Amino acid sequence: MHNTAGQIDRSDAALLLLLSILWGGGFVLAGLALKELPPVAVVFARVAFGALFLLPLIWFYRASLPRDLHGWMPFVVMGVLNNVIPFALVAAGQTLITSSLASIANATTPLFTVIVTAAFGEEKLTAHKIVGVLMGLAGVAILRGTGSDISSTQTIGILLCLGGALSYGFSALWGRRKLQGVPPLTSAFCQVFSSSVLLFLAMLAIDRPWNFAMPGTVTWLSLVGLGVFATSIAYLVFYRILARSGATNVMLVTLLMPVTAILLAHVVLGETLGMREAAGALVIATALLVIDGRIIGWIAGLRIHAS
Repeated sequence: MHNTAGQIDRSDAALLLLLSILWGGGFVLAGLALKELPPVAVVFARVAFGALFLLPLIWFYRASLPRDLHGWMPFVVMGVLNNVIPFALVAAGQTLITSSLASIANATTPLFTVIVTAAFGEEKLTAHKIVGVLMGLAGVAILRGTGSDISSTQTIGILLCLGGALSYGFSALWGRRKLQGVPPLTSAFCQVFSSSVLLFLAMLAIDRPWNFAMPGTVTWLSLVGLGVFATSIAYLVFYRILARSGATNVMLVTLLMPVTAILLAHVVLGETLGMREAAGALVIATALLVIDGRIIGWIAGLRIHAS
């Protein structure tokens, strides 16, 4: 049942935590795979394994698929905006910065979604959203710091991840306009299948995989985990929360995902987080709460209770 009251029940709260682990863990798995493979090859494997995992579900549930090129085009565009561009940019960014920092930069996705949807007339840019966006940009500035050169590898890595977040903003706009009412399983499969075809061609042109050394077991397991858990299952969980609790509540995953990514990256990759990165993450998290109106709602509730 769709929750229209703006609340989230225990079941969906548990799913939200699961989603944050799936997506947060995706940064760690990508970090492991990128030690042996280039970014395009990693993201191709991610969507290819994702498509292979979803294919039996498509057959089992007899999900309808597009019958011609015209029917596939909305999913092709969604695959480019929601998979090909952001996955590739974030993976490239992870070759320059830590997985933890990449996850924090990726958490700015709702900021860019607000900007894109407002620019194209999909949503009104209210005062609290403007404040939230400005706070989010301040958080990004804190992440970068003031002492590093603009051409530094860290700055470039953050910018690549922010480019991925911007692409997610455009994918949200495209999904609202072109994929309303499409069953989650169909949407997820058609996206990753289309992305697999495009990324396969890109990998042949850019990476020349016939020159690769055979990846090790850890890399193969990371690639399978990226496709099955961080992509396919994550999409299905995301759409379930979206249908039951709404877009406002599902956005909370952007607050939880950096936390799980940072913890997992510390345990698995041995990464550490500096005070500046932690401060930037906190400012970005606060900005997201301002954007979706939760902080304003809490303050209003306290005032009513006090009076």
